[in-house]
Amino acid sequence: MSKNLCKNPIVILISGGGSNMAAIVRAAQTGRWRERFDAEVSAVISNRADAGGLAFAREQGIVTAVLNHRDYATREAFDAALAAQIDLYQPALVVLAGFMRILTPDFVARYAGRLLNIHPSLLPAFPGLHTHQRAIDAGCCFAGATVHQVTAQLDHGPILKQAVVPVLPGDTAHTLAARVLTQEHRIYPQAIEDHLRGV
Repeated sequence: MSKNLCKNPIVILISGGGSNMAAIVRAAQTGRWRERFDAEVSAVISNRADAGGLAFAREQGIVTAVLNHRDYATREAFDAALAAQIDLYQPALVVLAGFMRILTPDFVARYAGRLLNIHPSLLPAFPGLHTHQRAIDAGCCFAGATVHQVTAQLDHGPILKQAVVPVLPGDTAHTLAARVLTQEHRIYPQAIEDHLRGV
């Protein structure tokens, strides 16, 4: 059992570069979450050993772990192992930050009310993948990002915070994604802070 050094540990799950994770870590530092909420990012866990965000987490002195989903015969077996790793930290929040796995209902139920995700669309519009291209193809004037509580239904659950981004003439999925990402980095830490404040 890992020693909890604060009352409200946060565990972040990533699969790639971890830019949202980094934004959360920086917000925790600048926003003095430890002093104000007795909260800190206690661990970063990835299903990919080559996830770029792991290096950033280590540089910040955050414990990291890797569980390769390919090492498990079933989705249920992987989620059980992941939950066992997460539970070492007794987290107040489990935060999905580009964690590219569909979670089993048992896993979601285990962390009900304290499992958050960010999705690059204005949910309920465009759940799933390729959100930016789909928004462009649909002729949307606006796109954006949504922070929500995770439920067993993919990209659903109570909406906690949204940011709206205009779709500009000539936008590609890449340019739109870059503009949305800057808003993700803003609203995800805000939503977590609101949760810690009990808002």
